[in-house]
Amino acid sequence: MATARKGTGTPRDMLRIGATMGVPTVLRSLGLVPAEVLLAGGFDQGLFDDPDNLISFAARDRLLENCAAMTGCEHFGLLSGQQGGLHSLGLVGLLVKYSPDVGAALANLVRYFHLHAHGATLNLAVQGGTAILGYQIQEGGAGTNRQVGDGAIAGLFNILRELCGPGWKPTEVWAIHRKPRNIEPYQQYFKARLRFNAEQNAIVFHSSWLTTPLPEVHSDVRRMVQKQIDALASRHRDDFPEQVRTLLRAALLSGDARADRVAALLSIHPRTLNRRLSLYGLRYQTLLDDCRFEMARQMLKDSDLKISEIALILHYADARSFIQAFRRWSNTTPAQWRATQKQQRRTSVRKEAS
Repeated sequence: MATARKGTGTPRDMLRIGATMGVPTVLRSLGLVPAEVLLAGGFDQGLFDDPDNLISFAARDRLLENCAAMTGCEHFGLLSGQQGGLHSLGLVGLLVKYSPDVGAALANLVRYFHLHAHGATLNLAVQGGTAILGYQIQEGGAGTNRQVGDGAIAGLFNILRELCGPGWKPTEVWAIHRKPRNIEPYQQYFKARLRFNAEQNAIVFHSSWLTTPLPEVHSDVRRMVQKQIDALASRHRDDFPEQVRTLLRAALLSGDARADRVAALLSIHPRTLNRRLSLYGLRYQTLLDDCRFEMARQMLKDSDLKISEIALILHYADARSFIQAFRRWSNTTPAQWRATQKQQRRTSVRKEAS
């Protein structure tokens, strides 16, 4: 049974339950008794007593899937995510809220999000008049399903609305997963153009909102929160490869994953990047391949994107190059891997039905 675990910071592949605290509320709104549903899924309701309790990504993934199945609500993750916002992020949420403007707030959110969820990455890309705030689950996070992604984009939507004010609206909302049979709950909540089978879960909005000032906060309060964040971050600085992986995921989506570009983001020389990775027995190309393989599996499993489209997103010259790389990583082709995943899902559904 998944029970509460206290901790300072978030160990690898763990996250604070804060972002999922709305699960009992959603269960009650659907006419169910939370304790009974959670217990049937192997979860202790005490997990939700404190937002700083930790849960593994795999357990959180299973929690949302079980709730969706037991309630018959296919958009359960969306409803759960609607309960989240800055208040769900603990100390990180406070630092974001106390930033001078929206741009600085989102920069802080991206920079320190790993302190809330070690196995997930946020990225902010600004291209002309468009800003894209995206969410990716990393290797080991296990949860790449629809419920998790829907919860994430609902949470990001709430954060942006809280920062920008009631006049803010997204221009698009992206979801990695396939288009659901009923998109009305998404239309009602986001009131924006929906794009499924996207390369990432993301909220797209006009970049002019980034200059929106936030309410003034006493400098002593801001310094105190920053000091606590720095102390927490110092306990994670020894994981240099993970820092590189985090930047690589964002770099792949933005179209420039060259070693010199990632080194510049770390404010170091490319030779220093390679030397520091070698201390861990790693090469830059190895990490790049790992990230590509991870992202490829997520898109193959959860979306209907064509093999050629995935190859383009991951910046391969053509589909053939991507297929060759995927075979090297997994001893199978992308199409065969996707077919196996579909068969496993059908088998799992049949077992649950019986």
